[in-house]
Formats: sequence, structure tokens, C-alpha cells
Amino acid sequence: MDEVRTRSQNGERDLAIYPQKREMILLTSRPVQLETPFSTFDRGLITPNDSFFVRWHHEDLPAIDPRAYALRVHGLVNTQLSLSLDALRTQFEAFEIAAVCECAGNSRAFFAPKVPGGQWGNGAMGNAVWRGARLKDILAKAGVATGAVQVRFGGLDKPTLTGDSPFLKSLDLDVATGNDVLVAYAMNGERLPMLNGYPVRLVVPGYYATYWVKMLNDIEVLDRVDENFWMKTAYRVPADPRRHEQPGAKLPTVPITRLTVRSFITSLSDGQRVQVGKRYAVSGIAFDSGFGIVKVLFSTDGGVHWTRAELGRDEGKYAFRAWTASFTPASRQQYSLQSLAVNSIGETQHTTSVWNSSGYLRNSIETVRVDAA
Repeated sequence: MDEVRTRSQNGERDLAIYPQKREMILLTSRPVQLETPFSTFDRGLITPNDSFFVRWHHEDLPAIDPRAYALRVHGLVNTQLSLSLDALRTQFEAFEIAAVCECAGNSRAFFAPKVPGGQWGNGAMGNAVWRGARLKDILAKAGVATGAVQVRFGGLDKPTLTGDSPFLKSLDLDVATGNDVLVAYAMNGERLPMLNGYPVRLVVPGYYATYWVKMLNDIEVLDRVDENFWMKTAYRVPADPRRHEQPGAKLPTVPITRLTVRSFITSLSDGQRVQVGKRYAVSGIAFDSGFGIVKVLFSTDGGVHWTRAELGRDEGKYAFRAWTASFTPASRQQYSLQSLAVNSIGETQHTTSVWNSSGYLRNSIETVRVDAA
């Protein structure tokens, strides 16, 4: 691992190069947490594998022998399965889908007051084309028995300390048997990078990355709601519909599930200097949990006035949606550029900051301030 330092909207941070990765922003090395430099998102809608963010919960990642790998399917099923990599590739119809993977703590560094946890900027997300076997086909082969409630997933990474909880996540049965959930063995036409879950990972389009279990090797069908630490205690948000709480308050919580609506300006950066009288084609990205982005609005005065941006081609309901707008600075001053996305059921970004003590699910309107001279 090589390291240097960079300055960003989130202050000065380390850069690091890991195997199969180009230079990325380093949050922690044990466990590995790497953030995608935000400029990557202005180079195309697909996030390259070597720039895709990394977030692990346990420090020890095992060496993988693909010849010995097996995915165990058990629990409340008619037939237990042990599936090799070759079986996943040849015994099930291959399915491919473009989908955004976003950490629930993406943009945590911008919460005010500050909250503990990884101080991610806006780069704990990425959009890739995933290929694999549908989870519902695997479960059908095993035969889900009567009384099934949830499906639990585990990976090969293990806790370092005795007594720590292994990372396990569960989906309701109707979600797990949906058409779009994958056991993925390929990412953007290549095998998964080691740090992104090789040899296979769960892909749950529209859901936060906490459910996208990496190095997946265990699928268990449960007859009850899962109460392991990572479901009952961790990755939960206030039950308030806005997921908001006042500092110091203790509210009932619910598990994190679907992505919020978000949009970003990618072609200009905070603090950039622009030229008076010059026309700029401002571009950006928007996404949601799969209902589909239908409108993006653009403002040059901090949200006082809005104009409608032009949407790019629809690359799939779970993927980044490109948008563009025109901006011509009329005078020497600072401009506060903002974008606001709306999906097909009317969900949108919050116009005021929403705070919770875990720093999860930020979807406030982001501001890029540029100075015209």
C-alpha cells in the first residue's frame, strides 16, 4: 500500500493504492475502507472496478481458493445445497443489471453536529453492471419450506476478536425472492475485485450496501425475524419518516432498507473559479431506490430559483441517471449551485438538513460554491 495526501471538501485526507485499485481516499486500513475520489463520477456513469469504494466490517479477509469455494444454502429449505463457482455460472441462468451500491454512511462527514463513524465524503457509492445468478432461482432449487420469514446471508470475513459478532444481514422473504437480487460473480464484465467481495457477493438493487454481503458463502432461510447484532442493533435509523432525531434524543429505530433520492453536481467542484460571461454546461448524476428519476431541477442561487435540467438516457431504474443544465455567470460574485432530484412516486431530496446520531441516509440538497471572476 502506497500513501500520499490530498485536499478535498472534507479536508486533507490520505490517498492509498491497494491491489486491484488505483489511487483512492483512505479512511482506515484495518478494516479496509476506501472512498472513490469524487472526480471519478464526472468521467462516466459506470464506476470503474479499480475506483469502486470499499467498506469492510472485519479486519481479517481470507485468501480465496476458487476451486474450493462453496456457497451453502440451508435452513428452512427442502434440499440443502453446496454450490461451487462453476455451478453458479453454469447451473443457473445468468442475469445482468446496472445498480448503484451506496454505503448508508455516505456523506457522513457533512453531518452537523458531527457524528462518530467513518467520515465519508460523497464517494462511498458507485454504479456498476453486475452479473450473476438470481437469488430467487437458487432458493427455488433448494425449495423454500412453509413458514419461511427471512433469508440470512454471511460471508467469509471473520471477526478478529473472540466474542465479536460475525457480519450477517437478512432480507424479508419477499425481497429475497424478487426478480433483481443477485448472487453476483462479475462486475463491469470482469470478476469481482478481491476488496469488492470476490468470489461472489450479494447484490440487492435499491437497498443500501450493508445488505450487499461480500465473499458470500452462506445463505440460511429463517422461520423468524433475524435478531443478530447487525440487524437488531446496528444499521438502524430513527422510526421518524424523515429518519431525523434531535441530538441527545433516543427514538425507536427501524432497520435501514431502501436508498434515498440523491443528486450531485459532478462537473464543477466547490471553490472552483469560473469566468464571467462564459457558458458552462453543468453536469451531474441522480439516483433513487428503483422507482426511477423523472426530474432534476438546477439552481444557481442556493435554491431561490430553479430551472429544469435535461435528463440523459435512462440506463436502468437502479442506475445513475445523467443530467445537464446551462450556467452563465453574469457578474463577479459567488454562486451557490444546487440540484434537486425527484423520482416517479414524488420522493425528493430534503431542502433542510436531516440529522441522526449514526450519520445515515443523508439526502439533503448539496451545494457547490463557485467564484466568478
